[in-house]
Amino acid sequence: MAIVGCGLIGRRRAAALPEHCRLVAACDLDADRARALVDEHAREALVSTTPSEVICRDDVDLVIVATTHDQLATIGLEAVRAGHHVLLEKPGSHHTAPLLELAELAAADGRVVRVGYNHRFHPGVLKIRELADDGRYGPLLWIRARYGHGGRLGYESEWRADPERSGGGELIDQGSHLIDLTRWLAGDVDLAFGEAATQFWDMPVDDNVYLALRPRTGGFAWLHASWTEWKNTFSFEVTYRTAKFELNGLGGSYGPERLVHHVMLPEMGPPESTVYEFPTSDESWRLETADVVSALDGDAGIGADLADAIAIHRLIDEVYDR
Repeated sequence: MAIVGCGLIGRRRAAALPEHCRLVAACDLDADRARALVDEHAREALVSTTPSEVICRDDVDLVIVATTHDQLATIGLEAVRAGHHVLLEKPGSHHTAPLLELAELAAADGRVVRVGYNHRFHPGVLKIRELADDGRYGPLLWIRARYGHGGRLGYESEWRADPERSGGGELIDQGSHLIDLTRWLAGDVDLAFGEAATQFWDMPVDDNVYLALRPRTGGFAWLHASWTEWKNTFSFEVTYRTAKFELNGLGGSYGPERLVHHVMLPEMGPPESTVYEFPTSDESWRLETADVVSALDGDAGIGADLADAIAIHRLIDEVYDR
């Protein structure tokens, strides 16, 4: 493994490498950040401030790219040209076009490129898939989801508030996670309504996004992602004809992850409810990386690929173009 980008997410990726994976190089424009990551996780790994120095190594199988959005696909293209497989952090790029180029190159060269929508690997989401994927509860009626945080002092001056680097605001940030989860549970979707609003932060990107999506298999999805939540929130509800799932929390500042499964009884009335609690640390990062590694051996896996990322970006484009 090589990691390009040693900030918060790069450090999380390094800490969550599967046991049989070895970090051999780390790169960041800030040499001290790269050195700190290596000192903590792989003291003999190469430290570099130049992505090409890391990517050109012949002992690298997978390059993990955890940079700002505008650099993700560019570095991914360089890694694929060098013969490597790639895990890009979500959303994979700041715009759709670089992802299309990367998808064409990866297909031609037979390289695996995944995009880090790690929420698929949270235990509550996996439990919903396990219990509902066989259709036992009938068709989807609706999805209702909220995801947000409140930012911090100076948030309007960070790179996420710069459209040239980020490609957008809360829609492309936490909103893209909600779109991915909706697509993963309900299949392809069409945009029924979308509004990207800037309601609090003095910035040229959206701090709230409101979406209504129509899954092509039926049902409806209401999504709200916010940088003005003030108390970190994750809530994802999925209702089928005869059952409902209520998932709250992601661990940490979002609160303990907890899933409540309600099943309609034949006589209706109060449902039969089962509670699943997941008090352990967030293993989604490790599970996602392990899923990518299994894909290198030919397994299908469940992680998001470039086709997923492109579909999400096209929907984002449609909202921003309105």
